[in-house]
Amino acid sequence: MSQITPNNTPRIVDLQKFWGSWPAHRKIFAIALPMIISNIAAPLLGLVDTAIIGHLPDAIYLSGVALGAMVVSFIFLLAIFLRMTTTGEIARAFGREVLAEQRQIGLHALAFAVILGVGLLLLTPLILELAWWLIAPSPELQEYATRYIEIRMWAAPAALINLVVLGVLLGRQQSRRAMILVIFTNAVNVIADIILIIGLDMNVAGAAWASVTAEVSTALLGLYLIRNVLQLGQSWHLQRQYFSRFFGMNRDVFLRSLLLQLCMATMTGYAARFGDIYVAVNAVLMQFLMLISLGLDGIAYAVEALAGAAVGRQRRDEVKYWLRLTLLWSMLFAIAYSFLFWLAGDSVVRLLTDLPEVIATAQHYLPWIYVLPLLGHWSYYFDGVFIGLGYTRAMRDTMAVSALLVFVPLWQLAAVWFSNENANHGLWLALSAFLLARGASQWLYLRYWAKPVPQFST
Repeated sequence: MSQITPNNTPRIVDLQKFWGSWPAHRKIFAIALPMIISNIAAPLLGLVDTAIIGHLPDAIYLSGVALGAMVVSFIFLLAIFLRMTTTGEIARAFGREVLAEQRQIGLHALAFAVILGVGLLLLTPLILELAWWLIAPSPELQEYATRYIEIRMWAAPAALINLVVLGVLLGRQQSRRAMILVIFTNAVNVIADIILIIGLDMNVAGAAWASVTAEVSTALLGLYLIRNVLQLGQSWHLQRQYFSRFFGMNRDVFLRSLLLQLCMATMTGYAARFGDIYVAVNAVLMQFLMLISLGLDGIAYAVEALAGAAVGRQRRDEVKYWLRLTLLWSMLFAIAYSFLFWLAGDSVVRLLTDLPEVIATAQHYLPWIYVLPLLGHWSYYFDGVFIGLGYTRAMRDTMAVSALLVFVPLWQLAAVWFSNENANHGLWLALSAFLLARGASQWLYLRYWAKPVPQFST
């Protein structure tokens, strides 16, 4: 039977096994599975949240919350760089088994999150002005959504702290605690919704304050869970040099995330030019990408944590070992998703909508969905690899190449290549090529241009 050393690193005899050992695969899923469960639990609890709002007497309340939540979620989603960079940094320090370094990373990341969160709060009027200029809702809908956003933004520092806490927990391979944190957030939100919306009849404001309550309480719980890392009772000071480095890493991942979100938004936004029906169709079909992320994100988290820790231990062979094993699982997940979508894609569409015209039109585009996992899993996998190895600038550059030199040209040329009734196929071609280009460009970077990470050069 394979043995595990005290720091849970497979012995070199295990590293030589191409398919890995059972303890190694179990270690991958000890990280991946809790996060997969979190990814499933969060939207399910979110459905309860929506159902509570949706049973209020006027539909304007649901519309106001949905629109406001979309704006806030977009902002916080762009801040995902805090989770990703913190995970990579903590993972490498965790591999070196230097608690003082983990403490320094955690404190600087938290300070950065608080500063950015306060900045977002102060910029709320500007955010609202930009959002309503882009969306142009009706005056009544704008009024309710504005009230929702103004309240939600008070929790911006707490929301960003939560991203950092998740990064610390994942970097330290404590994914069960991360799962508890995600489920706790959504559970508190649902309970607060029941009290504030149903009990106190606060409608839109109640939904917003429920989310604020969830974010703040989760931040407090999260800080408690990583208290041994932070050791706040000891003296500490922030260093400008580390802030500068941390800012550079976060800037790179932010730009990467912004380009990604713009490409994804184009799939529904630009479809409006083909007709309202295509907006609905693409919105339904894009949910398949969400289903894909449930599993592939879990594997990506495992890559970040395990490869990052191996880098910290200065073990090339171990890095290659974890990359090989996690790639194997990423490919298996992709094949399973592709087969599942081919088998039950039509049924999934019918679960998401009962509109005959949307169902009939969506069926024409299902073949794109069948191949999407096979093309897209590489980008999920390599994102985890790049975070674990600390190649944040390369993440930005490969995303820029894929978005600007593949997605945008294909998106524009599709208008010429495809007739009006098939124009939406051009968007799906652009998206499929974009996902493949992301994975290919990341592989090429690792194969031909990547420099050794600093820990390997010593």
